Amino acid sequence: MNRILGEKKLNGTSLKICQGDITLEDTDAIVNAANEYLKHGGGVAFAIVRRGGKVIQEESDRIVRRLGKVPTGFAAVTTGGDLKAKVVIHAVGPVWKGGKNNEDYKLKRAVVSSLEIANGYGLKSITFPAISTGIYGFPKDRAADIIFKSIIEWVKSHPDTTLKDIRVCLYDDETARIFREAFEKL
Repeated sequence: MNRILGEKKLNGTSLKICQGDITLEDTDAIVNAANEYLKHGGGVAFAIVRRGGKVIQEESDRIVRRLGKVPTGFAAVTTGGDLKAKVVIHAVGPVWKGGKNNEDYKLKRAVVSSLEIANGYGLKSITFPAISTGIYGFPKDRAADIIFKSIIEWVKSHPDTTLKDIRVCLYDDETARIFREAFEKL
């Protein structure tokens, strides 16, 4: 079980921050920090495929063959394979280019796209990682602010959402500390 670091209630939906391994989350969906080609070779993506099984990569490859790459700021969905999660939502976050390439908007769009997919599937729970903060280099404090504010804004504008449990799960201590500080300022 991942450790809950904080919780806020929003219109009947719980927003939680936790620390641990996202692949162990017992939510209907987990979000993968993906690239446009849905090649899951490193970071969170690799951990998800390693625990969930090759079916996740196989489905991802079929999506890209059929529809082409997933644009930055959007998401695609596959089965959860052997994960506790029913589905994996592959959100393509932006590569940090100093803020000169509309990265803030693209990160917000990736979060919103994931929420819209989960709600469209009628899911009750979803867990996000710190999208774009790893090898994509997005500043963690900035990403935390955008991710939390995007979730809150979306929930407030969708009072009838099926999502009742939204989590942000951080793996390492530094990221958890930065995200917790942003969470407490909300």
